[in-house]
Amino acid sequence: MRNNNQPSPPSFLCHSAKEKDQYLKKKAAVMPTLPKTTQVMFEYHSGRVLPQLCEPRDLFGVTGNSAQVLPRWPQECEVIPEEIHHIGKTLKHSWLLRNNQQMRNSVFFCLRYFSGSHVKGKLCSLSQASVSLTGPDDTTLLFEGRFESGNLLKAYKVSEFDYELTLRTDLYTVKDTQWFYFQVKNMRSGVCYRFTITNFLKSSSLYEQGQKPLLYSEQKARSLGVGWHRVGQDVSYYCNGRVHLGKPCYSLSWILLFPFDRDVCYFAHCYPYTYTKLWSHLSDIECNPRCSRFCKVRILCRSLAGNLVPVVTITNPNKEKEAPVKPAVVLSARIHPGETNSSWVMKGILDFLLGESPDAVLLRDMFVFKLLPMLNPDGVIVGNYRCSLSGRDLNRNYRSVLRDSFPSVCATQQLVKRLCEERKVLLYCDLHGHSRKTNVFIYGCEGPRQGLRLPLERVFPLMFHKNCPDMFSFQSCTFKVQRRKKGTGRVALWRLGVLNSFTLEISFGGSTVGQRKGTHFNTRDLEILGTHFCDTLLDYCDPVGTKVCICGVYWFQTETKTFRRNGMRNIFGRNRTNRLKNIYSLFALFFLMLQRKLLKSRKERNDSRLYRDREKHSSDILV
Repeated sequence: MRNNNQPSPPSFLCHSAKEKDQYLKKKAAVMPTLPKTTQVMFEYHSGRVLPQLCEPRDLFGVTGNSAQVLPRWPQECEVIPEEIHHIGKTLKHSWLLRNNQQMRNSVFFCLRYFSGSHVKGKLCSLSQASVSLTGPDDTTLLFEGRFESGNLLKAYKVSEFDYELTLRTDLYTVKDTQWFYFQVKNMRSGVCYRFTITNFLKSSSLYEQGQKPLLYSEQKARSLGVGWHRVGQDVSYYCNGRVHLGKPCYSLSWILLFPFDRDVCYFAHCYPYTYTKLWSHLSDIECNPRCSRFCKVRILCRSLAGNLVPVVTITNPNKEKEAPVKPAVVLSARIHPGETNSSWVMKGILDFLLGESPDAVLLRDMFVFKLLPMLNPDGVIVGNYRCSLSGRDLNRNYRSVLRDSFPSVCATQQLVKRLCEERKVLLYCDLHGHSRKTNVFIYGCEGPRQGLRLPLERVFPLMFHKNCPDMFSFQSCTFKVQRRKKGTGRVALWRLGVLNSFTLEISFGGSTVGQRKGTHFNTRDLEILGTHFCDTLLDYCDPVGTKVCICGVYWFQTETKTFRRNGMRNIFGRNRTNRLKNIYSLFALFFLMLQRKLLKSRKERNDSRLYRDREKHSSDILV
C-alpha cells in the first residue's frame, strides 16, 4: 500500500525536465537523509536498494586484513605470479677493488610502459617476454624483471656469452636509471659471462672506486646458506658514446662465472628490501604480545596507487599520571625507492628500539618515536630509483601545494606540525643512500654562525662520528642550506622549528675510514649502523655535559686548523657587528692556543679534568 505523503512517480517520458526536477526535489524533502558514513554499502536485489554494514576494520592495526597490505601495481604492469623470496645470510666483508677496463642485436626481453592501479597489475595473460629455447643445449640466458622492485627493460645478445642490458627509467619519466634488480636463468657454470648495462646517466659512480654488483643464487642459498654477495671481475664504468636527451650515457660492465648449472640467479645494485618484506616484518611485530605493549603500527596515508604508508609509534606508557611530556624523534626512509640501504638501517633502528636491552628501555622511556619506514611504496613496488608514480622526486616537493600528487609528503609535514604543537621534536632524520661518495655522513641545516660558538646542529653528527668511527665520516658532513634543497624534508622541517633536522646518507659502496677501510657494507653493517644511531641519541641527551665538551674541543681543533690554513683572510667583514664578533672570535682562538701551550708536559695534561674525561670517553669507545 502506497504512503499518501510520497508523491506518485510521474512518467518522465511525457513530462518536461522542469517537472522532473520539481518531483525529485519534493521526493528528497520527504525521504529522510542518511548520515555520512563509510560503513554503509548499498546492494541491489530485485531492483531494490538494500543498505548493509561493511565488515569492521581491525582497530589495533592493519596487518589483520592481509588484503590491505598487498602491493598495488599500475594497471598496465605485467607481473609474474611467482613471489620472490631470498634466504641465507650475506657474506662477510668483501673488498673494494679498483679496476680500469673498457669494452666495447637481437632483443630477448622487453617490458612496456604502464599506468593505473590494481592489486595484480594487468588483468590478462602475460606476454611472451623471453625467447623460447630450441632445446636442452641452447645456452641463451633467460631474463625476467616483472616482479616487485624489478626494472629490467631489454636484453640484447651480443655474442654467445655477452649481453647488453637496458634498464627501465622511472615510470612516467625519461631519466633516473641507477637502481637495477633482475633475474637470470639457464646459465652454465664455469663459463665467463659478460653483462653490460648501457643507459646510466651519472658521470661518476662508486663502481669506479671498486664497488661490485650483488648476486643471489637460489642453489647456493639452499645448499650453503649464502645469500646476497658481491661478485664480478673487470668491473668498469665508462662513457659509451651514446646520448640520451642531449646527455652522454655511461655503461657498467662486469664478468662473472656462475657457480651452478641452470640456476636461478638475481643481480641487484644494493640489497633489495621490498614493500612485501616491510609488511612481513611489521606483521611479526604486531603479532608479538611483548612489542604490542609499546609499539603501534598505524596508517599515515595511502599513496597514489592506494598502497599503505605505515607509521610506527614506539614509546613506553607513562608510569605516573602527571609525567612530563616526552620529546619526539621522527625518522623516515625510502622516499627515494632505489636507496634500499636506508631500509636496512631503519630495520636496525626498529629492532634495537623493540629490544629488551637497558638502553632500548631507556630510549622508550625518554622519547616518543615516530618511524616512517617507507614513504614511497609505489616507487618501491614498480622498481623506480628516485620518483613516485607522479613522475616527480618527492624529496623536492615538501613545499608543494599539490597534496593529491604527493600524499605521503604532505602527511609527513602535518604529522611533524602536530607533534610540534604537542611536544618538542628533538630530532628529524631522513635516511638515504648515496651513489657517488663512500662512508656514512650527514647533511644538516645551520643558521648564521656566531663566532667560535659551538653550533648545536653539529653536536649530534660529532657524537655519531665518535661512536661509529669505522663507517661515519664527520669530514664529509655539510650543513649549508642550498637554494635547490629548499624543497627537501630536511630543510622544510628545519624551518618548522626542528633544530636537529638531518639527512643521513649511507654509501652504496663501503667505508674508507677506520678498521673497515676498503670494504663493502653488508646488511649486518647497515643494521649495526642503526644501533649506533640509537646509542648516539642517548649520548646526545646525557644530562652530564662531558660528551658535549669533548665535541666542543674537537670542533675547536678543526676550526683552528681551518684558521691556520686560511690565515687572516675573511676575518674582518664589512658589517661592524660582524667585525666585533670576528675580533672576539680571534681573541678566543688565541686564548685557546695559549692554553694549549701551557699544557706541555704529560703530567700537566693528565691533571686536566677535561683531558681525563676525553681519554675515558675514548677508552669507552674502543671497548
